[in-house]
Amino acid sequence: MIGQPALAIASDPGPLRTDRDGVVRVGNTRIPLDTVISAFQAGESPERIVDGFPTLDLATVYATIGYYLRHRQEVDLYLEERERQAEAIRSEVEARQGSSEGLRERLLARRARLAVTESK
Repeated sequence: MIGQPALAIASDPGPLRTDRDGVVRVGNTRIPLDTVISAFQAGESPERIVDGFPTLDLATVYATIGYYLRHRQEVDLYLEERERQAEAIRSEVEARQGSSEGLRERLLARRARLAVTESK
């Protein structure tokens, strides 16, 4: 009887890591988990994701998507919290900067005034 070929099944470490700021990054890149999962949810294939982010490799993107599919509830909660944090930061910045309503018009008017001043 011929023996079956042996395959040593090794446990690969996951493709994700948490940086010092608590952001989950993919592989050894600075690309956040949010970016890869958002692209996947928008219908991008792993190959297209790699095309858009050349620091990623195909195996890492597939592993990241696999992790997401196996841990969807936890990842979705993490992503929702990240979105809440981003919205809080946006609100804070907008409150400090004031309204951007009419900004384009103010900038165009300023440009016109400067052009008049420079032409004199």
